[in-house]
Amino acid sequence: MTGVRKAFGDNVVLDDFGLDVERGQCVVLIGPSGCGKSTALRCVNLLERVDDGVITLGGEDITDPRVDADRVRARMGIVFQSYNLFPHLSVLDNVTLAPIRVHRVPRAEARERGMAMLERVGLADKARARPDALSGGQQQRVAIARAMVNDPQVLLLDEVTSALDPELVGEVLSLLTRLRDDGMTMVLATHEMGFARDVADRVCFLHEGRVLEDAAPADLFGSPREERTQQFLRRVREAGRI
Repeated sequence: MTGVRKAFGDNVVLDDFGLDVERGQCVVLIGPSGCGKSTALRCVNLLERVDDGVITLGGEDITDPRVDADRVRARMGIVFQSYNLFPHLSVLDNVTLAPIRVHRVPRAEARERGMAMLERVGLADKARARPDALSGGQQQRVAIARAMVNDPQVLLLDEVTSALDPELVGEVLSLLTRLRDDGMTMVLATHEMGFARDVADRVCFLHEGRVLEDAAPADLFGSPREERTQQFLRRVREAGRI
């Protein structure tokens, strides 16, 4: 992301926003509500069109208006805080719906992929279940499996634990840790400071629509350079969140 600007009316959410993510990296975006974390992810996935700037994926300018957005999205996975599972479909059908309907993958192949992905997230035994029979943590793991079934180049995760009960957060973070260890390229917006500190390759602190500080976790949490970053982390520590 280079020089990205995104405004909603008079509200400028991203302002000269820049971020580089290397293949295999886990990059975590932190910062106060309204700093632009979610909007940055939505712009990468082309759910929001940028007003200015360029986003490239594997060398391709995906912000070019001539780009086929569905083709670009097929190269990414995105997971939100709400699971967005279809309640009338089985877990396996939720995972395979997009490959079959959107990407025209043959049903048998899609189901084979879907089962392999459910196995990977530890939910193969729930393939026939409906989402309402699962816990919140299990539903979020299904959502992650759905995002990964097309073998994306990058996985975008937007506050994926914020809607979960505290006791269910751990199972989702454990899954993300395994994915990171497997080399999945991930960009996460999160309030889970412990995960950012222990798992991320880089942590970016966002302020007023820009990346104010970008550093290794030990550096950002141990000796942040910017006064605004120091203030944010001080409040996080006072709240017992790190």
